[in-house]
Amino acid sequence: MAFKSFRLHIVFRVLLLTLSIFVFYYSFSSNYVFTPVIVAAIIIFQAVSFIRYTDKTNRELANFLESIRFSDFSRTFNMEQMGASFNELNSSFNEVINDFQKVRAEKEEHFYYLQTILQNIDVSVVAYRSDGTIELINKAAKKLFQVSGLKNIQGLATLSLELVDTLLQIKPGESQLVKVQDDDDFLQLSIYATSFKIKDKTITLATIKNIQTMLEEQETEAWQKLIRVLTHEIMNSIAPISSISSTLFVSAASLNRNTEGQILLSPEDLDDFNQALHTINRRSEGLIHFVNTYRNLTKIPQPNFTFCKLSDIINNVANLMGEELQAADIKLELRCEPTNISFTADGQLIEQVLINLVKNSIQAMKEQSSGKIKINGFFNKRGRVTLQVSDNGPGILPDVLERIFIPFFTTKPSGSGIGLSLSRQILKLHNGSITAQSVPEKETIFTLTF
Repeated sequence: MAFKSFRLHIVFRVLLLTLSIFVFYYSFSSNYVFTPVIVAAIIIFQAVSFIRYTDKTNRELANFLESIRFSDFSRTFNMEQMGASFNELNSSFNEVINDFQKVRAEKEEHFYYLQTILQNIDVSVVAYRSDGTIELINKAAKKLFQVSGLKNIQGLATLSLELVDTLLQIKPGESQLVKVQDDDDFLQLSIYATSFKIKDKTITLATIKNIQTMLEEQETEAWQKLIRVLTHEIMNSIAPISSISSTLFVSAASLNRNTEGQILLSPEDLDDFNQALHTINRRSEGLIHFVNTYRNLTKIPQPNFTFCKLSDIINNVANLMGEELQAADIKLELRCEPTNISFTADGQLIEQVLINLVKNSIQAMKEQSSGKIKINGFFNKRGRVTLQVSDNGPGILPDVLERIFIPFFTTKPSGSGIGLSLSRQILKLHNGSITAQSVPEKETIFTLTF
């Protein structure tokens, strides 16, 4: 039974129920036996049907509120053919649902937009609770820490306990610098933290960036500026001294007579004078050579980038250093896996870096028997082309290891202290880095990462 009006439907049901009650009362008072029972059953059926019909609106309203509560805006409400007031309620329900759908769609768009930015920026971002439970970690952080997923900050303990302690103890607004030696890579991590609350949870948001390359570049630029100033000032002072001493040395004999032709100095005094001039001139020339050598730190040629095969570079160095290694009775082991590793670089400059490292190893092991040098090429776990030069020599002490890349610093009596500095600059021009690890009396490893 369908009615277009909810009111008419209600009125009809009320009238029908009233009539049924009247029939029940009449049949009961007239002493009918079965008729009151049948009418009573009809009355009960009508009452239950009436209640269900009137509950339909309540159910629709409850479903509407439940949709809002659980953010289920995929539903629509249909209460048509129940009168004008219900048509208005039906329209209001659907308008509210549509508004919520629009708001939710906008929020989801903003969320995906921020997620896309967060996952694709090159800064590592980690959000975690006070107990270390990870709430969010982006792709850059996973790549930096070499993990596919991370549930708790404690999971980084295998990488660095200092890093874990810093992340758990860092205060909002603080910046910390943490050094991490990760197998073949040396990382200097700059960590900045902020915090916020979500309900009853305090979340720490940490941004982490490896600034090793940036620090090396700034250090190199500072040294280059200092060297330019020093060499310029030294050359301005030494060049005239060298020139004047050379001129005096050549004309000393002619200057030893006065205008009357008399000799001013005895032969012994003249020899001493010439010897002093020669010493001044020789030391001046030596200082000029010294300054010109250090000027090389500021005049490295720009790399001529070509597509190079890593195994070819390693073999070329082995051939060039073969005689020197044989003379020093040092074994050389070569390895490149996979053998087809290729990368863009200036092959000659990279060979020069390797030659310098091999020569340093030879000099370190000149008094040692059973010396061994290894040159190893491979992809490191971050997928970067890597070259390692290692030896089993006496090693480098920790306090010295920190200073070996500083210009002019050397532990060799005849060393200039620019070899490793030049190597670092060459690697910087290749957007790479060079690091050193050493265990005294066991092993020293220089790692070139591109």
